[in-house]
Amino acid sequence: MNPQDLKLYHDHVEAMEKANVDPEYVQGWQGGFLINPIREEQRLNDAYSSGFDDGTERNMDNYKNFAK
Repeated sequence: MNPQDLKLYHDHVEAMEKANVDPEYVQGWQGGFLINPIREEQRLNDAYSSGFDDGTERNMDNYKNFAK
């Protein structure tokens, strides 16, 4: 990961943590951003799947929908 991507990753994760975003969404976003394989089907949920999709797209527009 290049330094710009690392900073982007860190800044976005920090923003989600400060906003008290559902941990499932954060984990999904992190996995998608890092291009990890998606979880096995029985462990998927809406928050994780949405986060994974957003992380894959490096999208930070939807995380507030998962703030508690």
